Amino acid sequence: MRYLVTGGTGFIGSNIVYKLLEDGHEVVATGRSGEQQLPKDVRVLPTFIGIDFKSLGSIDAVFHQAAIVDTMVMDRNEMFKVNFDGTKSLFENAAANGVKNIVYASSTAVLGDAPAPYTEETPVNPLNPYAESKRLVDDYARIFSERHPDTKIVGLRYCNVYGPGESHKGKMATQIYQLAQQMVDGNPKLFKSGEQRRDWIYVKDVVRANLLAAKSNESFLVNCGSGKAVTFNELISILNKVMGTNRVPQYINNPHAARYQSYTECDMTLAKTKLGFVPEFDVYTGIPDFFASGALVPKQN
Repeated sequence: MRYLVTGGTGFIGSNIVYKLLEDGHEVVATGRSGEQQLPKDVRVLPTFIGIDFKSLGSIDAVFHQAAIVDTMVMDRNEMFKVNFDGTKSLFENAAANGVKNIVYASSTAVLGDAPAPYTEETPVNPLNPYAESKRLVDDYARIFSERHPDTKIVGLRYCNVYGPGESHKGKMATQIYQLAQQMVDGNPKLFKSGEQRRDWIYVKDVVRANLLAAKSNESFLVNCGSGKAVTFNELISILNKVMGTNRVPQYINNPHAARYQSYTECDMTLAKTKLGFVPEFDVYTGIPDFFASGALVPKQN
């Protein structure tokens, strides 16, 4: 089969591309320099905005992962132009050119400071332009599904995805990755008291969720997390074990305390019902797999 992966040189997108290739499929991707290097047999376009689907030929499904993801970007016009307007155009063009399945990346960021655990019915409360743009995409996807019943569209509401392929993200890399880098040479820093809880989902599970969603016979939005939150203190314990270190957290004041999410967790019931998706990894198995890949911390000589 033949697939389009937007953001195919990015973290999640590149993992999807490699899995599709491994399964024997043909892939067209969009991406940019400075991210993951894809195999030469993958055609890479510079942007997903304004794609000429007719020139691409037949596409069986689209995995839409591309977006401005920096939550610190406050330029709403630019954020909406790329994340919403560009996505809206992509959906319409895909449907007009015979694409029958679209899977897109949503985010639990749309929920803001809503209380966890989250269901798909939890009221949204976006706190920044990025989250606002994702909320607009979710809203439009519902409208799109009504206008284009022959094209199935599934939104996956990602919750703290980590794993191989995120190293290029710098300050946007996950805390799991950033804490591991700190622990190579010293003690990691945590906001007091380190008991804040997060739901982390391993990228291999996210890829599997995307592949299941691309086979869906209906349109919907579902959570995409592990379904279980763990504390940052527990992350340090896991990292110490897999890295062979004995680091002690250095607790610091939280400058973002007024708008900080102290607890995130996804209810994964609907994803199991709609997709048959149950995460295979938790942090106790995902972090060791991340470490074994050689992508979590530099290999020691």
